[in-house]
Amino acid sequence: MLPLRRAPLEIVVAALLFSTGGAAIKATTLTGIEVGGLRSAIAAVALLIFIPAARRGFTWRAAAVGLAFAGSLVLFVTANKLTTSAASIFLQSTAPLYVLLAGPWLLGERASRSDLLLMLPVAAGLLLVFAGTGVAGRTAPDPFRGNVLALLSGVTWAFAIMGLRWMSEHPRSSPLAAAVLGNVFAAVLCLPFVRSPASIGAPDWLALAYLGVFQVGLAYVFLTRGVGQLPALDASLLLLVEPGLNPVWAWIAHGERPSGLALGGGALILGATAVKAWADARLPRAAA
Repeated sequence: MLPLRRAPLEIVVAALLFSTGGAAIKATTLTGIEVGGLRSAIAAVALLIFIPAARRGFTWRAAAVGLAFAGSLVLFVTANKLTTSAASIFLQSTAPLYVLLAGPWLLGERASRSDLLLMLPVAAGLLLVFAGTGVAGRTAPDPFRGNVLALLSGVTWAFAIMGLRWMSEHPRSSPLAAAVLGNVFAAVLCLPFVRSPASIGAPDWLALAYLGVFQVGLAYVFLTRGVGQLPALDASLLLLVEPGLNPVWAWIAHGERPSGLALGGGALILGATAVKAWADARLPRAAA
């Protein structure tokens, strides 16, 4: 049993590894589709090797949720090659907005007044991020198209979140199996568009190996070890380290400087999510 005092560190390490994705993706000379396919192929193998629990629970429900995972993986990586890392992660972080919109129809879960209030700062943050990333640059050659793909990755990630909630009612289905299948589906989708492996240079292979083995595979090891030992609020807040640091690594590695508007929009999105998680955690305590 993992000591409770180590659990927060495990979550933070997972978030740190996740947060390096944007900088590592931009470090490659490959296209977004190529990075997405090869990273996912390596990550699927790494997850199966590192996490024994990922080798079971392969049901049709896991496959259905895996499709949403795959869409999120491919869209996010492709967006990262076209727009800034900050815009990519902030726009994907709007997923709670779409969960609130679709949850009542897909899950039968009604949105509360506080849920609806969350939509206002998240929507405002979304508009600020779009407004703040309009100028093309060396590491963001097509910001508008990248922003649209990042926004769509938030939609597919919302479906993945709702799918995991749906799977929780069926114990035979494993969320880890859905993650593995998501990477497998992403690889199958993208690999036909990948150039010959022999034509890919050693630096690109090193970046891909890091992305698949460490940024995804090892991060999930730390995440699965730590998340079961902490309250959901603590885990969700600690995981906000990922979107907070993602633009920092891109700035250090590539000199990519997001605009004040984009950073302000990201702060609105992440801040609203954190406040909502904190408020939701207080309600059960008050009722008790």
